[in-house]
Amino acid sequence: MSGGSTARGPLARVGRALFLLLAALVAIALAWVLWIAAHIGWYRYYPPGETAFMAERMAEARARNPKATIRYQWVPYARISANLKRAMIVAEDAKFTEHGGFDWDGIQSALEKNRKKGQVVAGGSTITQQLAKNLFLSPARSYWRKGAEAVVTMLLEAMLPKRRILELYLNVIEWGSGVFGAEAAAQRYFGVSAAELSAEQSARLAAMAPSPRVFEKRPGSAYLSGRVSTILARMPAAAIP
Repeated sequence: MSGGSTARGPLARVGRALFLLLAALVAIALAWVLWIAAHIGWYRYYPPGETAFMAERMAEARARNPKATIRYQWVPYARISANLKRAMIVAEDAKFTEHGGFDWDGIQSALEKNRKKGQVVAGGSTITQQLAKNLFLSPARSYWRKGAEAVVTMLLEAMLPKRRILELYLNVIEWGSGVFGAEAAAQRYFGVSAAELSAEQSARLAAMAPSPRVFEKRPGSAYLSGRVSTILARMPAAAIP
């Protein structure tokens, strides 16, 4: 009987340690979710001072130049051209006003591409997912980040109306080296405000959005010109919140 007790002793200690570890991990996860939710609650009414994506890009830039800065100027939804809203929905998330944060057809297509390549090369991300990444995560591609992104996406969709999600997105996404948001992009590339963007200018910004730091160096790219034409043709049918 004492032998059985001796055997159970180490097993009990291991089981208790595993339970405590699991409880700690759950507590950390819950604390992280509450922290994210608190920030989203703030962003419902106030603009972000800086996003995780901006902070990472700033760190990279200042490693090369300690005096580096970013261009970022918040503008309200009403002062962003409807042309840009339509162009970005066409280019990035045609079902934005319909889905609850995830485009399952797009995700299936991305998973298939990743399977064929043997690595994460596509994400099938919606505007809400991209906003989640920009606000709180990093540009790194991994399944762990996609999992965290999914949690943030659900919180964004639960706590914010579509109009606010799009307003935040258009204000914080990267549009070139050190360029963030519609106002900074409009001034950087066209010398106008975000409110004044024409349909063609908006289509060009939307075409640049997936790889802005590449296309800012290749404005005459044949691919970019083709994307601009496609986006322009589809913009009249785009639904915006």
